[in-house]
Amino acid sequence: MPFVQGQLRGEPLTVFIETECAHCHQPLHLEVDSTLQYRVVEQNAEPLVFAPLVDLDKLSEPSIIHAF
Repeated sequence: MPFVQGQLRGEPLTVFIETECAHCHQPLHLEVDSTLQYRVVEQNAEPLVFAPLVDLDKLSEPSIIHAF
């Protein structure tokens, strides 16, 4: 996640995600930066974009990635 890397490195980062709609299979291109701002490249696309919440005090997995 760019948010974690950006915070750890103290610099702004952006990640580019290429995926597709689970419903209609149309391509989707997203840009997410280290402040969790995002942009959908395709016109009129309205995907659900969210940052999952993890209770880090109760996290027993070795990393946040394993919690998902």
